[in-house]
This record gives sequence, structure tokens and C-alpha cells, in this order.
Amino acid sequence: MAIHQQRANAGWGGPPSRQRKERIQSSLLGKDDGSIRCARVLRVGFFILKGQDPLEILEERLIDEGYESLEDLRRSIEIPDKRYICRPYLHPECRLDAAPAEVFRNALILGLCTAQMFDPERPVIWTRSSLTRVVELFDPAGFYQ
Repeated sequence: MAIHQQRANAGWGGPPSRQRKERIQSSLLGKDDGSIRCARVLRVGFFILKGQDPLEILEERLIDEGYESLEDLRRSIEIPDKRYICRPYLHPECRLDAAPAEVFRNALILGLCTAQMFDPERPVIWTRSSLTRVVELFDPAGFYQ
């Protein structure tokens, strides 16, 4: 039985006439109407010039602005207070030379994101990888109601 299933499955080396590639053209993310909603909450990220190290720049600015730690920064800046779904976004929203409040808010949110989720309860972790992401945050509450 398993052999017949394997042979019939195009993903396991079936003839080219049975192999299909489908491009998904739709997403639930970003829908704020209808019975299923996953509204976009915000976009965060930086426009980084070639050769810029966002981690180095932000750590220097953190000290220059008088913050002793990332947790100290978290207490001074308002951020969303619940979990959101993250999705990569291609166009950065903020320059590293923008106003400190905007830069720190974006960096703080990115430091609370994994590749798939923003969680305000996790520790703030700044890495080059996290600070070079540009993400959109979506509220999944409408999906589960």
C-alpha cells in the first residue's frame, strides 16, 4: 500500500505531467473585514545603509541617551501589550538617523520579535539578525473569535 501511495504522489518523482506548482495569491493576514480578521497592527524595521551595523549604532545611542539597559528602555517607551503574528515586509519604515523615540521604539519591538511572533513578555534581545528584520505585525484575535 505504501509503495502505491509513493508512486502516485507527484512529489516523490512522478512524471512531469503530474507535477504542479501553485503560487498562493491570498492571505488571511491583513484582512480587517469579513468573518475572519487578522488586521495589520503596525510595521517596524530600519532602512540600513550598506556598511551600517545597527547593533553597534543602537548600543551607542542607548548609552548616549542615558539608558542603562534594554529593560530600562522598555519601561520608558510604550509598546503593544499583547502577542502578534509577524510576517517579513520588504520596505523599511524607519531610518537609523530618525528621532530617538521612533528609532528606539522600532528597535525595542524588533528585540521582542522572533521571525514569526511579537511577544511583549519575552526578554528584549538585540542581535544583528533581529535588528535587520523588517516585519509587519498582525492581530490574530479576529481569526480565533
